[in-house]
Amino acid sequence: MAQARGLGKRYVKAFFKGFFVAVPVTVTFLDRVACVARVEGASMQPSLNPGGRQASDVVLLNHWSIRNYDVQRGDIVSLV
Repeated sequence: MAQARGLGKRYVKAFFKGFFVAVPVTVTFLDRVACVARVEGASMQPSLNPGGRQASDVVLLNHWSIRNYDVQRGDIVSLV
């Protein structure tokens, strides 16, 4: 019984250790490098959501290119 309690305590400790490392790394990555966004509606048709479907398309927003001023003609730019 005591061994099982110690094992459970070890798993909880490892979970929280990983959690407190993974969350800041993930937030920093999504803020500085890239994030995933969903495109809904007719604003980007026919390139995205072709044919008037009700489903939405998923795009990767590259923050890295914007920070390095690497925007070229034909790129889709998202403003918030």
